Amino acid sequence: MTGTTPTIIRIDSADAFHRGLSRGLATADALRQGIEIYLDLFETSGISRADVQKHGEQAVVATAEWSADLANEMRGVAEGSKIPLWKIAALNARTEILSRSVGAKPGECSTIVNAAGNPVSAQTWDWHEELSAFWHLHEVSGTPRNFVGLTEHGILSKIGINDAGVGIMLNILGHTSDRPDGVPVHLVGARVLAEASTLAEAVEILRTAPVSTSSAITVVSPEGAVIVELNPEGAAVLQPSDGVLLHTNHFLDPVLSTGEKLGLYDPDTQARYDVLVERVAAKPLPEVALDLIPYMLSEPGDAAQLCCVPAPGSVFGDRWATLATVTLDAVARTMTVSAGSPKDVGTATTVRLVAASA
Repeated sequence: MTGTTPTIIRIDSADAFHRGLSRGLATADALRQGIEIYLDLFETSGISRADVQKHGEQAVVATAEWSADLANEMRGVAEGSKIPLWKIAALNARTEILSRSVGAKPGECSTIVNAAGNPVSAQTWDWHEELSAFWHLHEVSGTPRNFVGLTEHGILSKIGINDAGVGIMLNILGHTSDRPDGVPVHLVGARVLAEASTLAEAVEILRTAPVSTSSAITVVSPEGAVIVELNPEGAAVLQPSDGVLLHTNHFLDPVLSTGEKLGLYDPDTQARYDVLVERVAAKPLPEVALDLIPYMLSEPGDAAQLCCVPAPGSVFGDRWATLATVTLDAVARTMTVSAGSPKDVGTATTVRLVAASA
């Protein structure tokens, strides 16, 4: 999708099942293709089809116990797309399922936040190049808070911001206790966007969610910004340092980092983090969200690959690329999305979404 304008779908219903039905109908054909790529990816990662189905069914049960609306929305997606529910749930739980992968890392992302004054943030979303055409933007209303965001076909939410100015970004982490039987982190993020009216409410949803894999959720709001690190053993809330928050793909909290799964991202994640630290020290962060993009630039061959491109000769399962570049502005309730890396950000293909109140 690099160089093209992202597709926007609009969801408007107070009923969770009907929100899912709209999603399924809007993306059905591409969703079927995307699921087949994911099933191949799981198999390449050493996860059998039978185990994927088992984990998908577990995700439905775990989600229904925590949020009936989110489970019903997945059921609506399944009905609208005519795809079995376990496959839809497996997509939403793809991070959890891939925590069981053999010899494959689950992607890389870098996040930067100016938390001084009006919080603004930027993130690269790095994922498998083969899935570059299987995501969209959405404008969602009918939930307690209206929200806009970026997500993959079939997944209820990912990165976004709501009409209270509460926005989230996501970095995957890895811990030896990760397992696939909890509430999918993508659905936890969906609940934050749909329900949180304040920074404190967002943090409470994240801290109390029964997750089973590790992640770092950046939360921005008109009140401020934090990063909530999660793993199956606990949660930690990271506060800004000199008005700045940075995250890549390793734990920063010293307690949660005990038991970190080695070999997933290191030393790349530390290299990206160190470059961001150096750039912030050399030049204070701007107050305009789009002006954060230059901090995220890299070239092939640089020690830190903030702009991820597939390595020459890489094969399916290891072809990492920056699929999108995103910014959030908490006070303005806005999000910008460009397909591709920070180098591809431009007025012609950059979409600006506003989370408008009902």
